[in-house]
Amino acid sequence: MVASDLDRTLVYSPGALMLDMPDSAAPRLLCVELHEGRPLSFVTETAAGLLAELAREALFVPVTTRTRKQYRRIRLPAPEPEYAICANGGHLLVRGRTDHDWHRRIQQTLAESCAPLAEVRERMWRTADPVWVRKERTAEDLFVYLVVERDRFPESWAKEFAGWAEERGWTVSVQGRKVYAVPRPLTKSAAVAEVARRAGAGEILAAGDSHLDADLLLAADHGWRPGHGELALSGWTAPRVTGLTTSGVLCGEEILRAFLHRIRLRRPGPRPAPAPAPPTTMPTPPTTPGGRS
Repeated sequence: MVASDLDRTLVYSPGALMLDMPDSAAPRLLCVELHEGRPLSFVTETAAGLLAELAREALFVPVTTRTRKQYRRIRLPAPEPEYAICANGGHLLVRGRTDHDWHRRIQQTLAESCAPLAEVRERMWRTADPVWVRKERTAEDLFVYLVVERDRFPESWAKEFAGWAEERGWTVSVQGRKVYAVPRPLTKSAAVAEVARRAGAGEILAAGDSHLDADLLLAADHGWRPGHGELALSGWTAPRVTGLTTSGVLCGEEILRAFLHRIRLRRPGPRPAPAPAPPTTMPTPPTTPGGRS
């Protein structure tokens, strides 16, 4: 089973491509998401082919902090996954449909384990400065985030808010232009464990770039971390997690190759054909006159 984050792990916005070669040498890109008629997310054409191979050889499970609506905008170059995880584990999709029993379990866990959404949202929005805030959003009534002007955004605010949130059972993650506040019990790894249980999956492979992916990587049998993103910038490492050095959309290709290599390496190969039995030695018949035997 392969459980992978999407944004800045497998799919990339124009600002996250990090193509530092001449235009004539850049890889061909395939658009996998439109928003209001405009192209929004891409993979390389090579990555598209690798993803199609992966979907044929393993149970591929997209795992994203996106809401269900945002996730459904993506059209990956592969059949619709049997399972997908949205809202950082708050929603489990089975053949594209919401599993409402899973969502009720998550809501109960959050109600018992951390401060309510309204308290955190009020604090976040009240202390954020309109000078650097572009948008304020609540996602699926589970968590909140800001879209910020990155060049004006003060890291000191994020650090102070993260300390306040941590005392109330929430975690804060800065991913590009977005600042997330997410309940600590709302994890990708819990939803992945549920999918693995249902599917009877053995080995779990995973990839992700942000602090919200750390629990997913830790829970996997092996994981890969891109050369960009929160985890790379903070120098985060863990046993059974490979830190890659490639950054941007080309890292998506490297992650998919790593998945396929691991799957094929561990797959039992064909058994060699049994060696032919040695021929039975027969005595040479006597030669009759005339040269015949």
